[in-house]
Amino acid sequence: MNRRLLVGCFALALLSPQASAQFSNPRTYDNSPVGINQLEISYAHVHANSSLDTSLIITGAKINVDQGIVDYTRYFGLLHRMTWLEAGVPLAGLSGSVVGTKIQGSVAGSGDSSYSAGILLKGGPALSPEEFERFRPTTVLGMSLTITAPTGSYNANKILNLGSGRWSFKPELALSHPFGPEQKWEIEAYGNAYFYTDNASYHGREILRQEALPGLEGHLSYSFSDRLWASLDTRYSFRGSTLINGVNQNNSQQNFVLGSEMSVSLTSRHSLALEFGKAVIHRNGPSVVGFSVRYDYTWGKAAVGNIPNIPGR
Repeated sequence: MNRRLLVGCFALALLSPQASAQFSNPRTYDNSPVGINQLEISYAHVHANSSLDTSLIITGAKINVDQGIVDYTRYFGLLHRMTWLEAGVPLAGLSGSVVGTKIQGSVAGSGDSSYSAGILLKGGPALSPEEFERFRPTTVLGMSLTITAPTGSYNANKILNLGSGRWSFKPELALSHPFGPEQKWEIEAYGNAYFYTDNASYHGREILRQEALPGLEGHLSYSFSDRLWASLDTRYSFRGSTLINGVNQNNSQQNFVLGSEMSVSLTSRHSLALEFGKAVIHRNGPSVVGFSVRYDYTWGKAAVGNIPNIPGR
């Protein structure tokens, strides 16, 4: 097999939403007091038994991604609504091989950075820490936009790449509703879609174009206490066909991912979260399984008292 084929295995490893086997975090759209800062450090491991590039599925490819992310979020008020801005930079190591051949390789470096902004349109007023103490959660309608920039290491002449060589945009609309005794349960529904710019140096000279990849997510979570909650998570995505030099690859996707998350607040400033995800349906998409561990440090106006368990965004 030509070693050039491995380009397709790795080029989109960190951009593809299937590669991480993860979702938008549950309770992302819970209200929080304004004036809060959050520093997040996370580690994720993902394994796939096929190419991560849906434009060139290679049976027998074995992919392992180890990724660390440093992420910062700021919560503030805008038009009397709770709003947040977030930025994250990944560092990763990627290794892979093709079963039955001598093809293998690895690379380490920076991945594509991401930036997002979100606002709670209904049910999420901008509250001071004192006002938040008296706030009773209610049904929330929120929206956000996440942008991934091609800042990661990418060289069209190399076999392995951590960057994608293109931009992506993910608008999202979310609805969440607490229910049950003491509102310990919460159900959420997210609708989102990934939109991609072209990669004009795909495989060196080709132009890769990808159609939008819509997705639907569902999250059901339960609070065992003020400091501990867990969730069951699902994501279904479809379409996202690719074209190379204008030629449709007829590879429309259908992916269904199941996962779970547990979050625990160690103190008012420190919290930990564990996540797991697995693709159970992956037509024209990679079969992936992954987990992550996330540490959050929170500070700001509310840091002198009890800070609510703010989910990583």
